[in-house]
Amino acid sequence: MQLTVDRRPVSLSRWAPSSASPDAPALLLLHGALNDANVWSQLGPACAAAGHAVLAPDQPGHGGSAGPLRPDIAALASWALQVADAAGLDRFCVAGHSMGSLIALEVAAQASERIAHLLLLGTAFPMRVSPALLESAVATPEAGMDLINTLSYSPAAAAQTEGPLAEARAASRALMARTQAGCADGNLFLHDFQLCDRYADGLAAAARVRCPVTLIQAEADRMTPAKATVALVEALKAEVRMVPGGHAMLQEQPEAVARAVLEALGTPV
Repeated sequence: MQLTVDRRPVSLSRWAPSSASPDAPALLLLHGALNDANVWSQLGPACAAAGHAVLAPDQPGHGGSAGPLRPDIAALASWALQVADAAGLDRFCVAGHSMGSLIALEVAAQASERIAHLLLLGTAFPMRVSPALLESAVATPEAGMDLINTLSYSPAAAAQTEGPLAEARAASRALMARTQAGCADGNLFLHDFQLCDRYADGLAAAARVRCPVTLIQAEADRMTPAKATVALVEALKAEVRMVPGGHAMLQEQPEAVARAVLEALGTPV
């Protein structure tokens, strides 16, 4: 479906709850760098089956949503709140993966009275990006995407050359290429990873969050390892749930992630 924000179209994946439940608030899902709402194609239906109305927008300049690209994480959070307004969400839960987790954190800081629960998947603060990877985004983007795709999966999953995990990796790589090629507003690879690298307000945002917070971290995450979350966990007084797999937990371990999310929200599978 599509919404309109600032007179520009926003592409939105939406999953209706299997049964209405006043105890299951709506859930807004925010994807990570060089991705779109397709990354939620397994978690979205699982949360809907548990009674949640689920919405997952493509961010500006990603997938089916028009640009312009936003200049920073705080601006993307303001945009996400406009999407929530356009979708008729009043009080809701927000979850984000990777770059999306930083946006979700800012959403909960900017509108603390509206957020029932904050879920940060594959997060880190600061979310530093190596200078070599940023250089690759300009000089050799295909090689850079190959590297990201390898590091996003656990070593065991990355070593598989056939079967479901190999297919998941191929789909992840194709999504990055498609999202990069579809952006008319510049080098999306460079833009997104610069936003992650430059975001410096995580602890200040955490101080303004008033809702329960859950971090979901993957045991073999090589992009945002658990050790990079220590200060954020402390500042947010967050619960931490560990799942198997790597940074691409949504694709590598969808059942474990869905279980962790729903248990955190009090609506287990």
